[in-house]
Amino acid sequence: MKRAVLAATAAALIAGSAATYAANAAPDPQRWQPSAEDRAILTDARIAALKTALKLTPDQEKLWPGVEATLKQVAKDRLARRDEARAAREAARQANTAPDPIARMRSIASRMEASAADLRKIADAADPLYKTLDDAQKQRLNVIIRQNMRGMGGHHGPHGDGPRRG
Repeated sequence: MKRAVLAATAAALIAGSAATYAANAAPDPQRWQPSAEDRAILTDARIAALKTALKLTPDQEKLWPGVEATLKQVAKDRLARRDEARAAREAARQANTAPDPIARMRSIASRMEASAADLRKIADAADPLYKTLDDAQKQRLNVIIRQNMRGMGGHHGPHGDGPRRG
C-alpha cells in the first residue's frame, strides 16, 4: 500500500510540477508550450494519482466516475478561461492599449467568481464519495489538496496551509 501511495504522490508531484513550471515560467517565445493534448495528459495523470492515493473500495469506485468527470470538465473550463485571458492580453498589447485598472479589477473578480463556481462543482460532485472515505483516505486527500493548491499558487498563505497572518 505504501508503494501505491508513494507512486501516486510522485506522479502527482511530477504532473503538478510540470504544469506549474509551464504556467509560471517567464514568457519566452522559444520555450516549450504544452499543447492541449499535453495538458489533457497531465490532467489525467493528476486525476489518476488522486484515485490511486485514495485506494478506493469497490463501493467507493462506483462513486468515482462523477468526480472524475467533474475534475476533467473544470480543468478544461479553467484552461479555456486562461487561453481567453491570454488572447485578450495579447490583443491589448498588439493594439498598444494602456492598461485599465478598473477593467483589470473586474476581470480578476470574474476569474475569482469562476474559480469559486468550479470549487463548488467539485465539492458537490465529491461530497457523496467523501462521506464514504475512512480517516486514512481523508488524510491522503488533504495532503493532495494542499499540494495542488500550492502548485496552483492558491491564496492559502506562504505554504498553502491556511490564511495569511499579519
